[in-house]
Amino acid sequence: MFAPLLDTIEIKGKLITADALLTQRKLADYVVQRGGHYHFTAKGNQATLQNDITLLFRLRQAPDFVEITPPDHGRIETRRIGCSEALNGYLDFPHVAQVFLIEREVFHKKSGKHSMEIAVGLTSQTPAQATPQQVLQVNRGHWTIENSCHYVIDWNFDEDRSRIRTGHGPENVTRLRRFAVGVLRLFGNVKTSITEKMAKLNRNTRLVFDYLRMTKNSTRQAGCV
Repeated sequence: MFAPLLDTIEIKGKLITADALLTQRKLADYVVQRGGHYHFTAKGNQATLQNDITLLFRLRQAPDFVEITPPDHGRIETRRIGCSEALNGYLDFPHVAQVFLIEREVFHKKSGKHSMEIAVGLTSQTPAQATPQQVLQVNRGHWTIENSCHYVIDWNFDEDRSRIRTGHGPENVTRLRRFAVGVLRLFGNVKTSITEKMAKLNRNTRLVFDYLRMTKNSTRQAGCV
């Protein structure tokens, strides 16, 4: 599914970030073969990968970098990251250059509540290409976009109230919705909101085929919305 989208984009020298659903060996190999780099998160769908990285950092000492954000909306966030090349020759994953573990600690000043989240991942960028601070910035940037994307999907598709809950249904439908949002953002007037584009496409379904590049007029028509 990812190849047709990335085939139309120049990714040489670019960094492709993805959440756990797209942490796939084929995608990693595809990105690097085209001259790009990847930054992936490892979760339960890649349990062995996740466990191997987590185990490496279990006896970690001091973090490689710490970031403390000033109080925002009554909370203080502390992020700690550790990076390592120790698993490069061990992991069954192509082109891995370093792995990382990020701790995100949040303290809510008003309620006194405290929470801790841990995320692990891997990247094809070497330590010379991406320092711990830079790896952390990339990870934060990805989730900023991810959260924004979730808001758009929930607002336009009412995803949080979706009744699709069995098997691979939720995952597959979410991917289709994200694909739709990506196509809408890629084409058309950048000042036009996703809601406005969807409304116009509902009134003129012919444009849907132009957006998907299934017609001879795709290039000209797609820029009209």
